[in-house]
Amino acid sequence: MRNHVTKHQFTKMATFLAVPLKQTQEVELIKPLRGFIQNTFSQVEPDDYNHALNEFSKLRNLMIAKSVDKHESALDVLYRYYDQLCAIENKLPIAENQVRVNFKWRNAFDKESLFGGKQILGIASGAYEKVCMLFNIAALQSQIAEVQNHDSDEGLKTSAKYFQLAAGIFGHLKDIVLSHVQQEPTPDLSPDTLNALSALMVAQAQEAIYRKAAADRMKEAMVAKISHQCSDLYSDAMKLMQLASLKDLWPKDWLPLVACKQAAFHGMAEFYQSCVSQQSKTYGEQIARLQKANELLTAAQTRGGAAFAFKTEQGRIQRELQAAKKDNDFIYHDKIPDLKTLPGIGKAAIAKPSPFTNKPMSEKFTDLFDKLVPLPVYEALTAFENRKSQIANAEIGRLREQTQLMNSILASLNLPAALEDLSGQKVPQSVIEKAQQIKDIGGIQFLNKLMSDLPELLQRNREILNECIKMIEEEEKSDKQLREQFKERWTRTSSDKLTQPMRDESMKYKQILDTAINADRIVQEKFEKHKQAIDLLSKSTGDIEKALPSGGGAHASEGSGVVKKLRQLMEQVETIKAEREVVENEFKEAKFDMTSKFFSALAADGAINEEMLSESELDRIYGPLRQQVNESLQKQDSVMAQVQTANMEFCQAKASDQSGAQREAMLKDLAAGFDMFMELKSNLEEGTKFYNDLTPLLVRLQNKISDFCFARKTEKDELMSDLQKSIASQPTGPTPPPPSYQNPTASTQSRAPPARPPPPQFSSAGPPPSASTPSGAPSSQAGPPSYSSAPPGPPAGAYSYTGGPTPYMSGQKTSAPTSATNKSTKSGGQPSAPPSQPSSQNYTGSGQQSWGNAPYPQPGGGYQGMPMPAMPSGFNPYNPYMQYPQQQGYPNQGYPQQGYPQQYQGYPQQQQYPQQGYPGNNPPYQQQNQWR
Repeated sequence: MRNHVTKHQFTKMATFLAVPLKQTQEVELIKPLRGFIQNTFSQVEPDDYNHALNEFSKLRNLMIAKSVDKHESALDVLYRYYDQLCAIENKLPIAENQVRVNFKWRNAFDKESLFGGKQILGIASGAYEKVCMLFNIAALQSQIAEVQNHDSDEGLKTSAKYFQLAAGIFGHLKDIVLSHVQQEPTPDLSPDTLNALSALMVAQAQEAIYRKAAADRMKEAMVAKISHQCSDLYSDAMKLMQLASLKDLWPKDWLPLVACKQAAFHGMAEFYQSCVSQQSKTYGEQIARLQKANELLTAAQTRGGAAFAFKTEQGRIQRELQAAKKDNDFIYHDKIPDLKTLPGIGKAAIAKPSPFTNKPMSEKFTDLFDKLVPLPVYEALTAFENRKSQIANAEIGRLREQTQLMNSILASLNLPAALEDLSGQKVPQSVIEKAQQIKDIGGIQFLNKLMSDLPELLQRNREILNECIKMIEEEEKSDKQLREQFKERWTRTSSDKLTQPMRDESMKYKQILDTAINADRIVQEKFEKHKQAIDLLSKSTGDIEKALPSGGGAHASEGSGVVKKLRQLMEQVETIKAEREVVENEFKEAKFDMTSKFFSALAADGAINEEMLSESELDRIYGPLRQQVNESLQKQDSVMAQVQTANMEFCQAKASDQSGAQREAMLKDLAAGFDMFMELKSNLEEGTKFYNDLTPLLVRLQNKISDFCFARKTEKDELMSDLQKSIASQPTGPTPPPPSYQNPTASTQSRAPPARPPPPQFSSAGPPPSASTPSGAPSSQAGPPSYSSAPPGPPAGAYSYTGGPTPYMSGQKTSAPTSATNKSTKSGGQPSAPPSQPSSQNYTGSGQQSWGNAPYPQPGGGYQGMPMPAMPSGFNPYNPYMQYPQQQGYPNQGYPQQGYPQQYQGYPQQQQYPQQGYPGNNPPYQQQNQWR
């Protein structure tokens, strides 16, 4: 038995899948990069980098041209361009807000032409360019692996190498693509797609290793394990490729081929393991594994169709199976075990994704912009700037917060306006400055406009939200009504289960709007409370002076000690404010020379301890400034305590002056009005922005609910149509028969026809029965005749003939009708002689001649004596239940002519017996309800 497969046999199954390349187009790189260098690196002359910029642009264009070459030299061009992208990533960052270069890439699996379609994504991002380049590098690696000579060891080694490299890149892309591409990527860059491609590349690398192992005549046990692992890897790839979001993405021949290989390599694993069984002389196991291998190869052939490339292996397995069965039947007689009871084959996972590193891919890479700041230095400088900003912002924030607190305390004490108004005649300078500030903003008219805009914005949002809630409620109400109407036949999901998320979202927005309404009401109340003061501050200085009450004799305290003390304290307040402005500017304008320090650290240690170096330098520069901030805060606490104490004495000195008290109260109102104006301005602007930002959110919710309701309506209409058809097709039960007098035609048609009468009994001698009364007819009290065996005979008068034989009677026997008559007699219990012809008066109407003794037809046609006139419509003289139509009673019913079948020879040729009911006239026998 042959245990090895030759190289020639394996050459035919060398079918690999190569990933198509993403397509791009040329872009302008030189101008934006040069402008960034000029604006960012002040110590660099941009003209020094013209050559580097031109080479970089040429390198990208060369990458586009060389991508179509399935050769390692083309791959090196892609390596170099990708390495250069990485090298400039933190030197010349390409992004929306920095170096703006829009890179457009097409979906690699786009089935449309290169110049059409919509699967193109363009982003101004160097990270996106890197992702697309990595995809193309992996795709080109798979293409190079595909075109190798798989008859040679070197070709199989190269294929396995590049497939593993491609698997590593695709796996790396799967982890980083969403963070690097801030938009929805094209289908080829989705994590699921990249994961499937990575699995497919690993499976193909394992296949290349399997082929080399089989061609090198490695031990069958090891080849079986390699093949089994290959089957498992193809199984994993097949599962990932068959995801609902991906199965339509692949070329049409990919999935059949992957499914084919999954089964085929499992079969080859069983085949090689059967060789191991044969060597160990377990012939039953050998046959079991060969049978399984044959089944798997057959399944692979079914899956792969035209892509099936294992016909040689399949043929050999079948021959080996036939030979093994023959040997076992005649020689070994080994029992064939169940395959499930046999030990597993085992797996040899040799192919694995190559780990992706950030090292340069090209061996001869040289950075075109090596003179710019190195990446570690740039990262250290970036981290330093972050630390510096955090410290400066924190300290400046402390100063501003305390300054605002100090201003609010002074405003509550009406300082320094109270000191400026000791004369009680002129408007204090601080009030004039505040009024001018309000007028510069727009005065009270500005607030009025914002206040008038808010209700409109609120109403707009409220109408959208109300419409959302209304649509949900109407849809749910309709669903409940139909569910109550049709009960269990209304099978679709109830609305309350489906609309709960939308209802919750609507309620959330409703609560937000309710909160906003309350806030608007508070703002309105504040505005009304300070409206007069704000209105006065919006006027001219002359109007303010006229509105202020006179201070009277308040000028008497001009030289008092408390006034002087307060003036000194106000000067200290101004000094604190001025000092804080200086400290804030020093924080912002502090200079650091960290570049030289980071360069020295990188040259000395090969790395930069950014945290230690940054904190040391920041403490050196910012330490004194932090101390000044702490001293300023302590000084503020001391000064404000003194201000409050002196202000109490100042207020007591002015308490006796009533006019001065009124003036001071009004000045406090003006100060409070100014503060409220600034607060309302901020609140109203925030409210306006809030309502404007809320509107698109509510519109999106409205569209979502509208789409949902439309879909539910369509579903409802379809279900209603199905239910209506189902209801219409259901029978309502049998209808009771109407009385005959209501509808004689329907009554006639609803009754079953009587049984066919028996053939008549002829008597060649003797007189016929009486023509007036049918022979054997039941009495008026008797029930209907019995139809159990044969229908009653025809009227006697219709058959009785005393003359010579007619053409219908010549040569005929009379035994058959007699026999039929006898059977009828037995079944009915009494003789059933043919009834006689009705009397002639039954056939005579007004003005009509009696035809009771009419002759029978003759051979030449016609009748003896005179021709037979047409009978009335519906009359049949041979029907024993039919009388001649009367002029009174029911209307004449059209009934087709009827007669006996042709087998009763000797009688006139007649039509078939009727299939429906009695004729319109009443039968001669008493009718029962059961015959209606």
